[in-house]
Amino acid sequence: MLRGHGSEVLEILAPGLLTTVQDLGRGGQAHLGVGTSGACDREALRRANRLVANEEAAAGLEITFGGFRVRARQPLTVAVTGAPGAVTIDGVPAAMATALRLQPGAELAIGTPPVGLRTYVAVHGGVDTPDVLGSRSSDLLAGLGPPPLKVGDLLGVSGQLHDWTPVDVAPGRPIRGGDVELRVMTGPRADWFTAASVRRMLGAAYVVTPDSNRVGLRLDGPRLTRVLKGELPSEGLLPGAIQVPPPGEPVLLLADHPVTGGYPVVLVVRDADLDVAAQLRPGQGVRLKLTTNSRL
Repeated sequence: MLRGHGSEVLEILAPGLLTTVQDLGRGGQAHLGVGTSGACDREALRRANRLVANEEAAAGLEITFGGFRVRARQPLTVAVTGAPGAVTIDGVPAAMATALRLQPGAELAIGTPPVGLRTYVAVHGGVDTPDVLGSRSSDLLAGLGPPPLKVGDLLGVSGQLHDWTPVDVAPGRPIRGGDVELRVMTGPRADWFTAASVRRMLGAAYVVTPDSNRVGLRLDGPRLTRVLKGELPSEGLLPGAIQVPPPGEPVLLLADHPVTGGYPVVLVVRDADLDVAAQLRPGQGVRLKLTTNSRL
């Protein structure tokens, strides 16, 4: 069973496809080979934490594609944000983006979202798991932090509980279906590809493939043509980098990306659009729009 240092107040009844503990990650340690990780949709986690009077960086739960159920073992206040799966408490519909009160024994459930991919649950006090290198986040690529949650796991609350004036509702960025536009900048290795193939990439509709995960989104669409055929020494990476492996199909890196890599980075998604990218699901269309730093 997964436990932190606090009293056990949440019992996982169904984790869905993938539920992990996430905060805002392990920043500033890339030079040590430690990636940031953390919530894919940072805005959604921050908003959920604000709704329950937590620090924005407090750990919560990231639920992938719904199918989640949890039982409260003590009185709790929670908030649900992100992809809009149907929320119920003991089978009764409840609202997203507002503070919800759970009594002992109450079951919170989140269904499959019609749009978006990742839903977030914040608990007043913050989810408690052991701190690993300054974060409670699960980094699935590096194997740092707690493993994905499973049936029967028990979670505690890490912070000191206190009274506060709740916010009635805090709507955020709408989650979009259909084709989504992401703003990009020219990457450091754009000159490794023909200008014509990069321009074609910017005008095309790519599709997110089922091989995507927290490490990155694999995009199916026009392949890029290399100008330089050699190997690139490994260099630093950051979230939003669009790498191009030898077959020519791009990969958009997300929260659990490797710290370094040897595939050339042709474009970089702007930080402001990374939360949008985090909600893209397999089969969804993506268009890339060049905004600044163009050398094409």
